Amino acid sequence: MASVSLCSVEKVYSDGTHAVHSLDLEIEDGEIMILVGPSGCGKTTALRMIAGLEETSAGAIEIGGLEVSQLEPRKRDIAMVFQNYALYPNMTVFENIAFGLKMRGTPKDERRRRVEEISRILGLFEYLDRKPGVLSGGQRQRVAMGRAIVREPKVFLMDEPLSNLDAKLRTQMRSEIVRIQRELQTTTIYVTHDQVEAMTMGTRVAVMRKGRLQQVATPQVLYERPDNLFVASFIGSPSMNLLQGTVEGRTGALNCRIGDQVINIPPNVEQQHKTLSSYIGRRVIVGIRPDDLTRPDNRADSLNAVVESTELLGSTRLVYAHVDAPPVLNVELMEIAADIDASTAQALEQEAGDSRTHLIAIFDAKSQVNIGDTVRLSVNTDALLFFDADTTVAIGTAA
Repeated sequence: MASVSLCSVEKVYSDGTHAVHSLDLEIEDGEIMILVGPSGCGKTTALRMIAGLEETSAGAIEIGGLEVSQLEPRKRDIAMVFQNYALYPNMTVFENIAFGLKMRGTPKDERRRRVEEISRILGLFEYLDRKPGVLSGGQRQRVAMGRAIVREPKVFLMDEPLSNLDAKLRTQMRSEIVRIQRELQTTTIYVTHDQVEAMTMGTRVAVMRKGRLQQVATPQVLYERPDNLFVASFIGSPSMNLLQGTVEGRTGALNCRIGDQVINIPPNVEQQHKTLSSYIGRRVIVGIRPDDLTRPDNRADSLNAVVESTELLGSTRLVYAHVDAPPVLNVELMEIAADIDASTAQALEQEAGDSRTHLIAIFDAKSQVNIGDTVRLSVNTDALLFFDADTTVAIGTAA
């Protein structure tokens, strides 16, 4: 096992493409670090530089305290699992898992002991004599993992290993990978574009955008205290509601006006956003998670909204609605939306010129609401987030 350190790592290709900008990242011994972000954000390039499959343009990479930037991949003591299983179809499961050990000259008895031990951990012991062609997708991915694990490397590198599996298998394999990693305690760096994978698997998560690191934190911190609007928008499903607001009042008694409605800003939220009082009279972006907009209860703060549609999800109901307030639209937000996915960007473009802001609330499944109803949405004001309308950086939050 080993820690991994990236210090000011850069990647610039011969055509001038700057794929990774001054990446500083510390991965602790034994943790699962997730690199997440939209396509083209530089996460896979960063992983390939750690593996030695891409040369660094600048900076240093250390594994277990050893500077490895100039070492060949085979000398870095890492193992990589790709999207494609790359199994040998003419070999048995045993032979596939043992292949790397055989190439290293590991004695036959030792190969068998290690392969059988790993196959039991992976639930593959009864399939050791079978060929990959008769296995399910999830089983083949476990064989690929076994081939990496059996070498007992210092670090596992995983590049979207579940992307070729169906939704049910992905969910199952997520928990399998976490279980195996906890049992082995091997440092793991895992690349994905799926923020659900990132939030459910990572000890910590590093969010990237356009080759730059945006924030590194535990999943809970990313969700509750994002550093900027990109992280806030990218993390969470359904995504965060963004509303244009104006800060009013005085220090210690602030509120926020959204259209012709006003919600209070609790003292603890003002304290968290330390410079929020300097925004009095100024436009801000207010972030409210869908699970912080609910059916009316005894909370004093609420927003009146008109229901556009609903979606039943078992125990909960998503309520799509709008409030009478101008939408949050600026160049930076449009670029963020385009980075996340095309449908989000298209939805924002359709709001241009609109006098309404669309949002999502989460109700209990038994709540009866109809399209066209005006509903009162209780706001969990303790969870309000505020962003600078021009820079999109979180306002005065603690590091």
